[in-house]
Amino acid sequence: MDPDRVIDQLHIYEKKVLKTFEDSDKPLKPEEIAESQNMDIKSVMSAAGALESRGFVRVIKEVEEVVSLTDDGKVYATQGLPERRVIDIISGEGELEIPELSRRAGLDKAESGIAIGWLVRKGWARISDGKVSATQEKPPEAGDDEKLLKMLLDKGSIRTAELPEHLKGALKDLAGRKGIVDIKKVRKHRIELTPEGRKLIERGVEIAEEATQLTHEHLKTGSWRKLHYRGYNIDAEYPVVYPGKMHPLRRIIDEIRLIFLKLGFTESRGPLLESAFWNFDCLFQPQDHAAREMQDTFYVKNPPVTELPDEDLVRAVQSAHETGGSTGSEGWQYEWDRDVAMQSVLRTHTTCVSARFLRENEPPLKMFSVGRVFRRETITYKHLPEFHQVEGIVAGEEVNFRNLLGILREFYRKLGFEVRFRPAYFPYTYLSTECEIYLPEKKSWIELGGAGMFRPEVLEPLGVETPVAAFGLGIERLAMIRFDINDIRMLYQSDLGWLRGLPVTDDLKL
Repeated sequence: MDPDRVIDQLHIYEKKVLKTFEDSDKPLKPEEIAESQNMDIKSVMSAAGALESRGFVRVIKEVEEVVSLTDDGKVYATQGLPERRVIDIISGEGELEIPELSRRAGLDKAESGIAIGWLVRKGWARISDGKVSATQEKPPEAGDDEKLLKMLLDKGSIRTAELPEHLKGALKDLAGRKGIVDIKKVRKHRIELTPEGRKLIERGVEIAEEATQLTHEHLKTGSWRKLHYRGYNIDAEYPVVYPGKMHPLRRIIDEIRLIFLKLGFTESRGPLLESAFWNFDCLFQPQDHAAREMQDTFYVKNPPVTELPDEDLVRAVQSAHETGGSTGSEGWQYEWDRDVAMQSVLRTHTTCVSARFLRENEPPLKMFSVGRVFRRETITYKHLPEFHQVEGIVAGEEVNFRNLLGILREFYRKLGFEVRFRPAYFPYTYLSTECEIYLPEKKSWIELGGAGMFRPEVLEPLGVETPVAAFGLGIERLAMIRFDINDIRMLYQSDLGWLRGLPVTDDLKL
């Protein structure tokens, strides 16, 4: 790039930092540059950072340790360490008992223990039968730790790198005693000019006040023509922007909602906390079914039971279970238990929303619901105890199994999938089918939902006399396919790297 153009694009603070190096080849401290150019340190470091990003200077970062005395350390430096005060008393006196020695030295119990420990460690005294005696007649000369205390008292603080080698061990001892010295890490910077920066200086860096904005007065008087404007590098790299966007699972859910709304469906919702009646019994699922076991279903302690709906519906469901009612079925041939039906559960599917909707609305109708469901699943790469389902029903005099397949084919087409159907079994539908979609990249089919015609044992207690087609699918599995992930937990772990890499919008046109 043209050097003149580069210089023209520099901020005035960057030019001032470079200007400082005109008469210096050595690294400079930010404080030296600030004083030379009448700048504050913050502006110097900001300009240096900008220059370093362009390769014109190098910021050398150094970390130094500085040691100083604490308040207790200053007391020890003036009055002496506890062991010094003790040895001064016992030297020449033979031996003293520990309590007497502590009293005369003015030490509390903790300090007395520390003093005696260091006396023995330094070889200044010995202990025998609870008495302390000096190992030599005269008090020992000041040790390195005491010399370091005096040095710190005189100087206030010292860089550890400046300490003589024989005092570094003393610093380690004092630091290990806690509360005597304070060691802090101080960060320092030096700014060094690079060869590229030197070339700019040799080209000539002129300091001139720059116009940062145009005012009404500038335009009115024409003085704007004489102002100096800083150049801008239109080829500079721009920062990566991560805009706020919808979570991928939320996008899938909204996409599904939009498809059904455009197909003329009505959306419905239901409670997460359900009675076993609506979750199981109303759907002709026997009370001894394996899915009702606590290993598969979350039962709620508070409230432990829920109210049942109107008595007519309850009796009709009971009759369907015990004898098949008037459907021609034999039912399940057992004694239906009202208390079991009143148990509180976290709904295991959204089909209970369909049952409630059929009870409250007369056909013809088209309804769908999207919501969370709960099952006692071990968390693995493909299973979660909490996930989302989409459920739908179509009810009317002329509705049949062929209509159901046509609706599902159109739904999956709008999602961008080729679909095929194979026979299946579900407790509350007959005929029943599973929907499989084709994955071209894997050259395989994968099951993605189930569907069927509600059984008479489900419809008769609800008072529905027309055929009802029902379908449902798990949304997380669809999201895994759409976003090509192999672990369902990715949808809930908030991996920012993965989330940021997803597109803001989908290419799907509904």
